[in-house]
Amino acid sequence: MIRLENVSKVFYNNSKEPIDVLSDINITVQKGEFVCIVGSSGCGKTVLLNILCGFDKPSSGRVMIDGVEVKKPSPKYVTIFQDYKLLPWRTVRKNIELGLETKKTPKKEIDDIVDSLLETVGLTGFEDYLPGEISGGMKQRVAIARALAMDPEVIFMDEPFGALDSITKESMQYKMKQILTTKKSTTVVFVTHDVDEAVFLANRVLIMHPLPGRVSAVVDVDLPQPIIKYSRAFNSLRDKIVKEMII
Repeated sequence: MIRLENVSKVFYNNSKEPIDVLSDINITVQKGEFVCIVGSSGCGKTVLLNILCGFDKPSSGRVMIDGVEVKKPSPKYVTIFQDYKLLPWRTVRKNIELGLETKKTPKKEIDDIVDSLLETVGLTGFEDYLPGEISGGMKQRVAIARALAMDPEVIFMDEPFGALDSITKESMQYKMKQILTTKKSTTVVFVTHDVDEAVFLANRVLIMHPLPGRVSAVVDVDLPQPIIKYSRAFNSLRDKIVKEMII
């Protein structure tokens, strides 16, 4: 579904000196796979995601999604950010409808899709609230529902739960897992600095190191399902990933 071929990215500082931000990254992500990218601050996780999404271009190499080179964003794949990107003057329902309106989807079909998604993300009864009237966790659920409304082949997520308190964050991780069990064909690439989150959500974890940013290791999450957080097997895999990150 997704293939990165020798992707590198160079930025230039104020003195016009080149800075290698990403170097020779090769990744393959299968259809329906949930891949987490972890690494310390400054390792290029977000730069890499922006290239995957089509918001930025590699200095060399290329990104292919479903056999087509990524040169700009596409409605076939959507991005969920940490800061939600909701329109404050539109209600929960109207925010979820946004992409469907752009596609000129018939009104009855929009209503059916949004009603179903409100139930899926647990926001039935809050459809007429404005973003300023609901919690951070609820806002993120609106962002997820808005993304799912487009029925995307790929969802990119840039630390979507990073701004939430620990209890809400934990709840959102379980909700995300639950939602994606009904979307088995959806491919997810998820950037996080939280190793516990990566182990809980992902099929595979890609570990990045900085200077320049590169994928230094790939770890399969082969834990029994459903995953039990902080079990011996969970902790062992988490410790393996942490050890890889600090080498």
